[in-house]
This record gives sequence, C-alpha cells and structure tokens, in this order.
Amino acid sequence: MVQIQPEYIVDSSSHRRAVVLSIEEWQAILGELEELDDIRLYDKTKAVDEEEIPLDLALQEIEEGVVR
Repeated sequence: MVQIQPEYIVDSSSHRRAVVLSIEEWQAILGELEELDDIRLYDKTKAVDEEEIPLDLALQEIEEGVVR
C-alpha cells in the first residue's frame, strides 16, 4: 500500500477542493495503478475460454503473423 501525506487546498468555507501530493507519492500511485491494470488484464485473459498454447509457439506465431 502506498503511504501518502496529502495536503488539501480548501475554499473560503473550508471545503476541500484539491489535493497536493509530492512527486514521489504521485509516481507511487501511478505505479500501483499500472499494476492494478496488469492484474485486471490477467484476470480478464484467464476468464476467456480459449485453447492454451506454449509460449514459444505463441511467440513464433506472432513473428509469423499467424492469426487464430
């Protein structure tokens, strides 16, 4: 879990209107989001009911432009 220490920009009524993060915190959040995207793509791929093929054959088919 990313540890952040946000600072808030508030309006004249003390309502939070914006958040300020350090560059390091923002980069950590982006890294977590990218990892989450990878996990979701993996889950989506595993849910598809297709024939499994070995990696070396898949790479060969990609190089040869084979479409299944």
